[in-house]
Amino acid sequence: MNLCKTASGILAIGCFLALTPAAGHSAAAENDNKTLYDYSLVAFDGKEAPLSTFKGKVLLVVNLASQSIFKEQIPQLEELQKKYRDQGLVVLGVPCNDFGAQEPGTDAEIQKRYTNEFRSTFPVFARASVRGKDQAALYGFLTKDKKGGTGGEVHWSYTKFVVDRSGKVVARFEPDVTPNSPKLGATIEEVLAGRFKSPAQKTGDEEKKAPGDRGKEPGR
Repeated sequence: MNLCKTASGILAIGCFLALTPAAGHSAAAENDNKTLYDYSLVAFDGKEAPLSTFKGKVLLVVNLASQSIFKEQIPQLEELQKKYRDQGLVVLGVPCNDFGAQEPGTDAEIQKRYTNEFRSTFPVFARASVRGKDQAALYGFLTKDKKGGTGGEVHWSYTKFVVDRSGKVVARFEPDVTPNSPKLGATIEEVLAGRFKSPAQKTGDEEKKAPGDRGKEPGR
C-alpha cells in the first residue's frame, strides 16, 4: 500500500468536509429564509392555493371557527378588509376544528356557511389544522419565531398573524384582541405604511441612541 497516497486521500477528504456546510445547518438556513410565499393552503375545491398569489400585500391570517364564542369577529374581519383593502390589506381565513370541534362538517358545508351565512368576501380556505401532528406547514412557519413574540403554539380560534409585504410575520394577536380594536388597527396601518417596528427593533433603536441623547426633549 502506498502510505503517501493514502495520507493524501485522507487529507483531501478532510479538506472537503471542512469546506462543505453541514446538511443540518444548510436546511436550517434555508428554512430561516422562507417567507409566507413559499407555502400553500387548500381551496374549497381541493386544489392547492399558493400564497405567492398575495405577494406585495399585507396579510392578516386568522384561524376561524363558525361555532366559536368569537364568531362575531367574522363580520369585523370583513369590515377590516373593506377599510384597508385599497391600501393593500387581505384577510386570509383558515377554518379550523382543533378547538372544541367548533368547525364541523365537510368542506362544502363550511364553504356554504361562510358564503351564505356570514357573507364573507375575504378568502376563506378549506379546513386545516393549526397545531399538533397534522399542523399545516403554513402554521409551522407562522409560529416558529419564539424569540420575536409571534411564535409558539396557537391556543385557540381567532389567533391573528400580521404578515408584511415581504412575506414575513411581524405581529401576532390573541383571540381576545378583536379585529376592530385600536391596537390591531394601528399595527395594520403601520405595516401598510412600512413604518412598523417590532418590540425587538424598538429596543435595538433605543440602544443605538447616544447616552447624551436619551431623555432630551425635541429641539433641545
